[in-house]
Amino acid sequence: MLFAQQSYPVNGTFDNRPGLFAFTNANIVVSANKTISNGTLLVKGQTIEAVGTGTTVPKGYVVIDLKGKYIYPSLIDAFSSYGVTEPARPTGGFGGRQSIFVSTKKGAYNWNEAIRPETEVRAIFGNDDKKAEELRKIGFGSVNVVNRDGIVRGTSAAVTLSNERENQNIIKGETAANFSFNKGTSKNDYPTSLMGSIALLRQTYYDGEWYGKQQQEYNISLDAFNRQQTLPQIFEVDGWQNILRADKIGKTFGKQYIFKSSGDEYQRIPAIKATGASLIIPIAFTKAFEVEDPAEARNITLTQMKDWELSPTNPAALEKAGIRFAITTTGLEQVRDFWTNLRTAIENGLSEKQALLSTTEIPATMLGISDKVGTLDKGKLANFLITSDKLFNSSNIVFENWVQGKRFVVNRINTTDLRGTYSLNIDGQSPLVLKIAGTGSGNSATIQRSATDSTKINSSFNRNGDWVSMSFSLKNPASEVRLSGYVTNENPLTFKGESVVSNGKSGRWTATFTAANKEEPKKESPKQLAENGTLIYPFTSFGLATAPVQESVLLRNATVWTNEKDGILQNADVLLENGKIKAVGKGLAAGSAKVIDATGKHITPGIIDEHSHIAITGGVNEGAQSNSAEVRVADVVNPEDVNIYRQLAGGVTTSHLLHGSANPIGGQSQLIKLRWGKNAEELKFAGSDGFIKFALGENVKQSNFGSGMRFPVTRMGVEQVFVDDFTRAKEYKKALAAKGSNTRRDLELDALVEILDNQRFITCHSYVQSEINMLIHVADSLGFKINTFTHILEGYKVADKMKAHGIAASTFSDWWAYKMEVAEAIPYNGAIMHNVGITTAFNSDDAEMARRLNQEAGKAVLYGGLPEEEALKLVTLNPARMLHIDSKVGSLKPGKDADVVVWSANPLSIYAKAERTFVDGVAYWDMERDEKVRADQQTEKARIIKKMLDSKNKGGRTQRPAAPAQRIYNCETMEEYAAEYNTLERSHSHE
Repeated sequence: MLFAQQSYPVNGTFDNRPGLFAFTNANIVVSANKTISNGTLLVKGQTIEAVGTGTTVPKGYVVIDLKGKYIYPSLIDAFSSYGVTEPARPTGGFGGRQSIFVSTKKGAYNWNEAIRPETEVRAIFGNDDKKAEELRKIGFGSVNVVNRDGIVRGTSAAVTLSNERENQNIIKGETAANFSFNKGTSKNDYPTSLMGSIALLRQTYYDGEWYGKQQQEYNISLDAFNRQQTLPQIFEVDGWQNILRADKIGKTFGKQYIFKSSGDEYQRIPAIKATGASLIIPIAFTKAFEVEDPAEARNITLTQMKDWELSPTNPAALEKAGIRFAITTTGLEQVRDFWTNLRTAIENGLSEKQALLSTTEIPATMLGISDKVGTLDKGKLANFLITSDKLFNSSNIVFENWVQGKRFVVNRINTTDLRGTYSLNIDGQSPLVLKIAGTGSGNSATIQRSATDSTKINSSFNRNGDWVSMSFSLKNPASEVRLSGYVTNENPLTFKGESVVSNGKSGRWTATFTAANKEEPKKESPKQLAENGTLIYPFTSFGLATAPVQESVLLRNATVWTNEKDGILQNADVLLENGKIKAVGKGLAAGSAKVIDATGKHITPGIIDEHSHIAITGGVNEGAQSNSAEVRVADVVNPEDVNIYRQLAGGVTTSHLLHGSANPIGGQSQLIKLRWGKNAEELKFAGSDGFIKFALGENVKQSNFGSGMRFPVTRMGVEQVFVDDFTRAKEYKKALAAKGSNTRRDLELDALVEILDNQRFITCHSYVQSEINMLIHVADSLGFKINTFTHILEGYKVADKMKAHGIAASTFSDWWAYKMEVAEAIPYNGAIMHNVGITTAFNSDDAEMARRLNQEAGKAVLYGGLPEEEALKLVTLNPARMLHIDSKVGSLKPGKDADVVVWSANPLSIYAKAERTFVDGVAYWDMERDEKVRADQQTEKARIIKKMLDSKNKGGRTQRPAAPAQRIYNCETMEEYAAEYNTLERSHSHE
């Protein structure tokens, strides 16, 4: 017969007849929507022959009566590393190493080792008997095996957890193409940042499009990449923000990814739903923290506390939102925690029906294997579970897991019922009373000193077939007792085994059945869902459950710094309406607007920081190449950086987020408004021009990194980088315009062409006069313009030349002597450039300084004698001009955006406090509300701490308090990004 055919020879005789089994009188859960009572399941070999009621059992079938028991489809894990080697965690780090720019692999592969679509799991998969057994014990019959190495990872394969040969276990050789933002074990330096990973993946899509239209080269990786475009696409991400980032890539190239997520989607369900994506979610939840010590408890952030409480609600939140998802064991410290955690999710609102769908039918459909597994229909593989009860009941026991028609015993079906009261004798001591309740994995034990002593001592109780183990503390006298033994066949029922007490003394113990438990009839009661706190936006300190709203507001009777020809107005009003400045003047009519008495206060435009590195995640520098113009800060904006809130408290409303200064041509910058609580896309300043970061000086040449680092390592080399790259950009532009051209799309050169076409503008990190002159000369000779020299400290030496070229200057107020490049900096620099007629601004380049830019502006009054009104423009109107947004912000003029700050005193004074900061007419900062938020969140912390203590007292697992170190970037920050290890995104999100 066909079943007997196989490709492997057998040494000797063998029986090739298929197994014939009939499982009768069972409750058969065919699928989440179909259950058959008193049904029969016929299995022939590896497949289900029939399922139903009244089914006739053919001759020759082994009949197994399962009266009162249940049959379920075996579970499916859609994302597993079973059977392949997990990649080593990248160590990262810079300094004293050789740079590796292109692949070290021999062969016609992609230039970057992180792009490895040619990797096929079906070619590297090998059975792992130990892991297979662990997964079978918790009910899994098949898994999708993913090679978790690289950005483009190649294809995954679906396999069963049978112990047959690999060729028998692989049920689909290619289930999906796989992706991540983690470069994995790639030896190449590039990428070093999240934005670099994103750029590399985008470039790979364009390379694939080009490759499919050309005949000049053969590339194994791109060939495989193009062939995999019709497969399902699984993208492993860390955090809900990376779901949105990856989804943007997918939408750009017409792909709908399936996201293997990290389980925090509950924090932004509407945004996740809007992607239209399906998810594969972990069932690994944050462990409670040990909070008995108040000093240690202070190390835990509000984010960590709320994530512990709310992460178990994630599956229910997705179900409620109608988002399709599968559940994976990936992420569990121990796979045996799967059922505990899944039942916790059910206690937090996940329906049992959805739980079954998410572990059977949904993953099967995602992977294109629903014709083989996922339900118990005729013709499918005989992958099923035999259980004592409904699958999700806590007292349920998984007896057997049949995989491809092969029986794997998890627990004996005819196990002895241990419930009852026993006389416990430990090494000749006075007898104790042992009471065992529950069944199977739900067995529990308590100890009493005697039948008349009602004090109960809780004991652990573990059972594996007829073997049991217990541990408990008698406390008086202090004695930790550990028992291990087995159930005998004696009558009455008896345990025997070995005892060990806390002093190490060992002995023997017995427990003899004396009476059955007096159990009251079970009363079905409605399940009580866990009570949890509310979500806040953003999900960190100072987040709000209810977002502040845009209002019509009349700020009355203040000193108003207009930055317009009206100058500073006394006892004037400012009317905000529909997110705009409606009117500025005296005696304005309030109409329906909310009136705020600002008598004695000062009102200014919002502060604008031309040079900032806040709200960036995954690295501020893509420093592995001399030109990283392809990377975009826009791709890595982090809306949950607490520095957004802190800077609102300092009157900042707009920040220009810059790439660092690791290379001559850095990445594209992003202008944002500080809309606290919004998503990354909602922070972006709509309609603003594009900018890019260039850099000069010591940071760029990196000669202190060692001779093996990338070009350039001298200031001469820096100049040559600009010359070469802009020359290439001009040639590239011509090639694109050529008729019939199949020019490869190059994201790096695209950005330079935008500069040449005056569609993208340069802000250049600069210090030394000679280098400033050099770049001006290069720009003149190659036909591009420099918009701004940022934090320029020798601007006073070249102010005339900058004025002639129309170059703006953003500088520090009075920084000097912090490195050799600034040895000749002077505090009069800003005033001198201003007086020459250069558009001059003061910037921060520092998360802390940005909170006090109003005070930095005040220094121009001290150093240089600027009028106060002109000094304020250094951090308001002037940066707006150099960023080309002065038509929208920077002054208090009717029609401009309602980005307004109410100060307690003269804004240039060190005593001035920002009492309210409006962005688009929304008071994202309010000093009075802040006091209430702080008090409420202290109360919230206290509530969660109590809940954690209760959880620990009930036996919940805990971990030591450890808050993530906050990552504050500056121009020089260099690091390696590791997406899957959750090291960066949330580091910004704490107090």
